[in-house]
Amino acid sequence: MPAARPRLLYVTDLAYQARGRRYCDEDVLLTSRLRADFDLALCHPLDAAALMHSFDGVVVRNSGPVLGYRKDYEAFRARALADGVRVYNPLTGRGDMAGKQYLVDLSAEGHPVIPTVDRAEDLHRLPAAERYVVKPKLGADSLGLRILAPRELPDLGDGSLLVQPCVDFSYEVSFTYVDHDFQYALYAPRPDRRWELRPYRPTVRDLEFARRFIDWNGLTHGIQRVDACRAPDGELLLVELEDLNPYLSLDALDEAGRDAFISATTRSLHRFLDG
Repeated sequence: MPAARPRLLYVTDLAYQARGRRYCDEDVLLTSRLRADFDLALCHPLDAAALMHSFDGVVVRNSGPVLGYRKDYEAFRARALADGVRVYNPLTGRGDMAGKQYLVDLSAEGHPVIPTVDRAEDLHRLPAAERYVVKPKLGADSLGLRILAPRELPDLGDGSLLVQPCVDFSYEVSFTYVDHDFQYALYAPRPDRRWELRPYRPTVRDLEFARRFIDWNGLTHGIQRVDACRAPDGELLLVELEDLNPYLSLDALDEAGRDAFISATTRSLHRFLDG
């Protein structure tokens, strides 16, 4: 008898409307290819907790921002951790998976991050700017993001908001990793069109920058995306470390690039389930 194939529950919100992206297309492609190695079923994130125990592993992909179903996500997370359910990415990430407190902490520690504070008494740590970005600490996909003048900055008493100066960057660039292995980089030549992406050839220095945050996060398995911007002085600054359900922009890759990424992900999932 042949060995049973691993069973994966693939969590995605196919109906989620993302600005400038079609999440559903990406998940249709990925699941069509992963079926070659795994028995696979798709479910909405609100159904994951009820279904996950029937599978060998749970893959959280384009499930949308958890801000809209925070209690359900926390219940899923707590139950998965308590019951030892294998969730990919593992639920131990220190980046966006845990909220954006890491931006405050990394900024205070002197890492190359867009300066970020979450308390009124720390606003003096930010460089003077004509405009500031204010966003929820538990936000995602630009939900709740506002750009305000200094006099408009809100009360930060409850610690739920982040404040950053508006950085006059040249472009944004993203570095995608599977486990600790770099896969590809994409950039948006026009800052006002974040999701019009082109392939980017990173320098050794660029990869050293991205790798420091992958190492800092400490995930042994999973897909991560390091988002950065090119500051006026030419250096990169971290914008976000996406370690929960990073959109992959596979449509911006050529066929060989997509094949390489999907092969790397397949190998990673096998290692994860065998672990």
